[in-house]
Amino acid sequence: MEMRTANFRSEFRTREEETGEKIIAGYFIVYNQQAELWHNFFEEIASGACSKSLNLNDVRALYNHDSNFVLGRKSAGTLMLKEDSYGVYGEIKVNPNDSEAVNIYERVKRGDIDGCSFGFYSEYENEEYIKLTDDISKCIIKEADVREVSVCPFPAYPQTQISARKQDFEKKQDFEKRKKELKERLRNG
Repeated sequence: MEMRTANFRSEFRTREEETGEKIIAGYFIVYNQQAELWHNFFEEIASGACSKSLNLNDVRALYNHDSNFVLGRKSAGTLMLKEDSYGVYGEIKVNPNDSEAVNIYERVKRGDIDGCSFGFYSEYENEEYIKLTDDISKCIIKEADVREVSVCPFPAYPQTQISARKQDFEKKQDFEKRKKELKERLRNG
């Protein structure tokens, strides 16, 4: 099973606490919004799909899915994540001694970066496939095993840059075989 990513435009905010601590905050995951993975095939994350993994996993906050660029970590207390009916809200405490992290904070503050994404695993048993019309189908992720959240310069959820998500999916799986399996599932209900 390969990790997948989903991206979307967020309304990240920055703030500086009275103590001087810099915070990047916003929704990293939004529920019940469609993303087009490829022509006429959509995906959405169901409400509550992340609950289990948020309680179990030591999620990291990254810059642009780069595991070499960690901005925060749940177990270190530098990443706080909480779920509500809209999605998963998070706050990253920016390390003032990390010039790269401070630079990302300043880019978010200026509005140069306003996107986010998350990396997750989904097993087929936790997905529901719906045939919307003869040509249009949708997959609903009922349980996402969230491993990381990312601040990204190119948001893609729901449809602004979904090609990056599609390329990731195609690289990691046999694209035509997967499409055929999905169509069979939809046909067989």
